[in-house]
Amino acid sequence: MNDTTDQTFESYDIQQLLRLLPHRYPFLLVDRIVEARADEYGVGIKNVTVNEPHFQGHFPVRPVMPGVLLIEAMAQTAGALCVASQKTGAPGVVYLMTIDKAKFRRPVVPGDQVRFHMTRTAKKRNMWWFRGEARVDGALVCEAEVSAMLVRE
Repeated sequence: MNDTTDQTFESYDIQQLLRLLPHRYPFLLVDRIVEARADEYGVGIKNVTVNEPHFQGHFPVRPVMPGVLLIEAMAQTAGALCVASQKTGAPGVVYLMTIDKAKFRRPVVPGDQVRFHMTRTAKKRNMWWFRGEARVDGALVCEAEVSAMLVRE
């Protein structure tokens, strides 16, 4: 009997993320994937530090992580899940296609650890749709729906 309800989670450290994603400093915005279940669900983390370049101008007196970077980190978390789920051939690159229903609930500041919870809501051929939440200490800071497309190069 084939059990399709496997609840085993994988994790990906920074070295594995560097193989899965084309992003590099200063634009790799996920430090680790702490939970991954194929391309169905995953949790990425970002440890926010004051040394990040965007804080020089956003805002010098009171640094706040730009909301667009929270969305990008959500997309990178989802993208890593998509690429990791490809078991054969060259994995390709995942491109962000849409952002919908984005809401920002509270600022993210240096010292925060953000957890990006991404849940696949649909998949068709080489396209995925995800619902995402970004949380700091369990509190919702950002939410959005994103779609992505895998392009083999």
